[in-house]
Amino acid sequence: MHQPIDIEALCAQRGLRITEQRRIIARVLSESDDHPDVDKLYERAAAIDPGISIATVYRTVRLFEEAGILDRHDFGDGRARYEAAPEAHHDHMIDVETGAVIEFVDPELEALQRQIAERLGYRLVDHRLELFGVKLGGGANGGGAAGSGAGG
Repeated sequence: MHQPIDIEALCAQRGLRITEQRRIIARVLSESDDHPDVDKLYERAAAIDPGISIATVYRTVRLFEEAGILDRHDFGDGRARYEAAPEAHHDHMIDVETGAVIEFVDPELEALQRQIAERLGYRLVDHRLELFGVKLGGGANGGGAAGSGAGG
């Protein structure tokens, strides 16, 4: 389900100054198909430019988050993890055994959430759903149809 988002272009649109180190961090984030934490992001960026410090990564991530370019997630593993703020909404299923994060969209679930808000007297303006689970059937292949069709 991952669709690359050009973080560098988003920085330009929002008028952020883009240094070479920020450009590298933006590129690493854009090319990530997982939801890296700052340590993993630093490791990937430093492999491209060893002059990048962990402090630069922290400052850049905070800047991108404040500008609405990055979304911060807490998937229950004690680490803040990041992804480019998606244009289209999606939810997350987190495998509590492996830490894998699977992005999904379910129109029926979206409709149900709107109905619940309306039933409670609200108009839903936003939400975040993170499901935590264990693969059915155990093992790498899983089992049952519950996980089929989900990309990651």
